[in-house]
Amino acid sequence: MSAVLAPYADATAASDMIWIRGGPFLMGSERHYPEEGTVRRVRVDGFFMDRAPVTNRRFAAFVEATGYRTVAERDPDPAAYPGADPSLLQAGSIVFDPPAGPADPRARGRWWRFQPGASWRRPDGVHPLEEAQADHPVVHVAHADAAAFAAWAGCVLPTEAEWEFAARGGLEGAEFGWEGSELTPGGRRMANTWDGPFPFRAANSAAEFGTSPVGRYPANGFGLVDTIGNVWEWTDDFWRDRHEAGAQRSCCMASAPHVTDPSASFDPTQPGVRIPRKVLKGGSHMCAPNYCRRYRPAARHAEMVDSAAGHVGFRCIRREAGTAP
Repeated sequence: MSAVLAPYADATAASDMIWIRGGPFLMGSERHYPEEGTVRRVRVDGFFMDRAPVTNRRFAAFVEATGYRTVAERDPDPAAYPGADPSLLQAGSIVFDPPAGPADPRARGRWWRFQPGASWRRPDGVHPLEEAQADHPVVHVAHADAAAFAAWAGCVLPTEAEWEFAARGGLEGAEFGWEGSELTPGGRRMANTWDGPFPFRAANSAAEFGTSPVGRYPANGFGLVDTIGNVWEWTDDFWRDRHEAGAQRSCCMASAPHVTDPSASFDPTQPGVRIPRKVLKGGSHMCAPNYCRRYRPAARHAEMVDSAAGHVGFRCIRREAGTAP
């Protein structure tokens, strides 16, 4: 645990969780990326959800109590990555290094790089966490790390449907997690997203650079903060390229599926890599209109379960006894 982080009183307490009543909703979108369809009406049962993403302070308390080491802090097993560059088979994670000037946003390899030593303790791979970052979302956590924290806290990770229902804040079919169809209604910044053309960081940007303390931006209708922007959040559903079609009527809708079969989740562009992918939700501080319009509840992204990066975090839920996804 970083010595500069003051202790968290009770990282397992439910006092900072919000009851989400559950019910039917229209899941998905047909207006942006193909993987967000098909729109269908599904139902989720009620659950408690963390008001905010898990912070560095909470995660530090977990690590101090358990001695847990994240995936990014362990050297990978070479047998699991046949043919991999040996220089990449060391503890570390993916960091973002923005270009000095305007650049083609498609040239991902120019600003994403593997950084040895990067982890939740050292988000940039060099400098340890400071108290000023204690209430930022924890990052550089792989799916197994998020699940380990959740189990310790007596919680679980949400399904994709539970997460999306909660992020909508009670707004049926809304574009964002707030009223209206504007990303910045009346010029007001509602979430920590990229300001200006990605990936160049303009000197006059009005936005954060990197993560921000949880709760800096307005809560949604359920009282949840940072469901849009700041960090992507792990869910517990394996990836599928599209949602299954479902009933569009207001009655007789099915319970939202929990995708537990990894067989369709493998990346078809990397046939030699058999690492399952799970669904990330919510977008991050790096989502921009010219690059990644995934700062919306319906948006989704596939991530290999062993992957960690400086813009990926999580939050937990606790279901009522007797309910199931």
